[in-house]
Amino acid sequence: MTEAPRGGQDSRPAENPPPRDGTPGAAAPHGDVYTWYQRGLELLGRGSPAAAAQLLERAAEAEPGSRSVLEALGRAQFDTRRYADAAATFRQIVEASPSDDYAHFGLGLALARSGDPRAAAEHLALAAAMRPELRHYTEALRGVRATLKARAQAPGEAPATPAGVEPPANPASGEAPPAPASGEAPPAPA
Repeated sequence: MTEAPRGGQDSRPAENPPPRDGTPGAAAPHGDVYTWYQRGLELLGRGSPAAAAQLLERAAEAEPGSRSVLEALGRAQFDTRRYADAAATFRQIVEASPSDDYAHFGLGLALARSGDPRAAAEHLALAAAMRPELRHYTEALRGVRATLKARAQAPGEAPATPAGVEPPANPASGEAPPAPASGEAPPAPA
């Protein structure tokens, strides 16, 4: 079919057409919970986390105790930058299964992205302790600890430059920028 009605609306009459904006009362997707879960994973794998999140939210409502559905939902929420939602979803898994390393990892990443690096470090440390061979767990933990260390520095104090590393050159002049005096903000780029 090459012709469609204007506005993308279905030309077939319907007594109660489902809302298109995802509001409550929208028609449920076709299939059962497992079908929604499989389709959600497929969408997530193809780079459509928002669409995946919609299906997986339906699946999680129907099967609130399903660890697999919750994990996939948390991933979709994270990938759509809904970090607080992702943290809440991964927290459900952690509360139900405290030894789930991936749930701690997901919770830690979501907490870090939502601005709580202290809580993130706790969960990332647990994940790294449970699975020390997984390098991405330890790298994420290192990153969050570096954030905490940087935030712990006194206000106005410039981060220490590692030994042997020169400050970046000022692109306008080709020379290194002057070091700020103690308590002074660094110079603005030209």
